[in-house]
Amino acid sequence: MAVFVRSKRVTDPLDDRVKARIVGRDSVPVGSDSGTDAEEESPCLSDLVFGFLEDHAEAQTFEVESGSENDDDSSPFDPREVVAPLLYPSANVDRYRTLLISHVSKAVISFACPRSNKAALRRNVAAVLRDLGHNAAVCRAKWDGSGGLTAGNYEFIDVLRSDTRYIVDLDFSGEFEIARPTDQYNLLLQTLPRVFVGRSEDLKKIVKLICDAAKSSLKSRGLHLPPWRKNRYMQNKWFSPCRRTAAPSPPLPPPPPTAVTVNCRSVGFDAVSDGRFIVRTR
Repeated sequence: MAVFVRSKRVTDPLDDRVKARIVGRDSVPVGSDSGTDAEEESPCLSDLVFGFLEDHAEAQTFEVESGSENDDDSSPFDPREVVAPLLYPSANVDRYRTLLISHVSKAVISFACPRSNKAALRRNVAAVLRDLGHNAAVCRAKWDGSGGLTAGNYEFIDVLRSDTRYIVDLDFSGEFEIARPTDQYNLLLQTLPRVFVGRSEDLKKIVKLICDAAKSSLKSRGLHLPPWRKNRYMQNKWFSPCRRTAAPSPPLPPPPPTAVTVNCRSVGFDAVSDGRFIVRTR
């Protein structure tokens, strides 16, 4: 006795049975159920097509949202192709950004030293930028942990110009280091600058791409992405509510003396008070 078997997957409705119904050759045998009942239970063509399109749209949405969620780090997609134009756009695209990069570089070179304090360096660089006419300040972001988000805090410099916000981070590439990175992720890290200067909307895209690449790299090594490297945590560093502080420029240290004056006191025979010599004889 032939048994009617219905497809269990809605994502593949257009099988041989459905194709036969479309062209009017519904000759699929049924069991004890009558033909009328089978026709009532069978989905119509419009339902099948709509379900197929709906499932296809959901699959596409999932792929877009998941980004680089797959475990294979050897994907043909190279995030450097998207990150590099955001990090290093043409100078003609944003001339103010080019000027700001020049001023930040000079300030970092002036104050940086092997033992420099990061907080002091940020304050000094922000002060130099203000002296050069930029609306710069040190921002301190702090957020609480909730819904899987780890609490944290972070400091950086931002510069406001009209409706555009520029982010200045003096240790940008170091924020994305992970354990046992793959070769592809190492190449991505080498693309990142030590000092980042760019628009906030570009930074959001860059952080998302790097976090996806970090997750893919760790998964290929059999490791989990730590909470402090997740995209949500990293985005909070620069885009959570922050306190903006524009402190006055620190006083410059006094210049070293140009000449050294030494006062000498003459000691000799002339220093004898009464000018007489005492000679002892046997």
